[in-house]
Amino acid sequence: MKINNIGNQNINPYKRNLNKMDQLGNIGKKASDKIEISSAAKEMQEVSKIGKERQAKVEALKDQVQSGNYTIDPKAIAKGLKDFYNGS
Repeated sequence: MKINNIGNQNINPYKRNLNKMDQLGNIGKKASDKIEISSAAKEMQEVSKIGKERQAKVEALKDQVQSGNYTIDPKAIAKGLKDFYNGS
């Protein structure tokens, strides 16, 4: 008994898939992606004047705490909390 070949067995599915990947790869090489950062975003990335002033204040407070010279004003803290929660 002879069994006839059904379909085309000369096609290797792996090779066919590899060819498709090669074609897709060639398309990707032709096109190039670009990223542009706006001037507003560049400004946001830079350390601002306010950030420098804040860092200087933090360093001064850190030095005061480490040396033991930092004092707390309870009335100022209470006033700040009152104003915060009253919305003033």
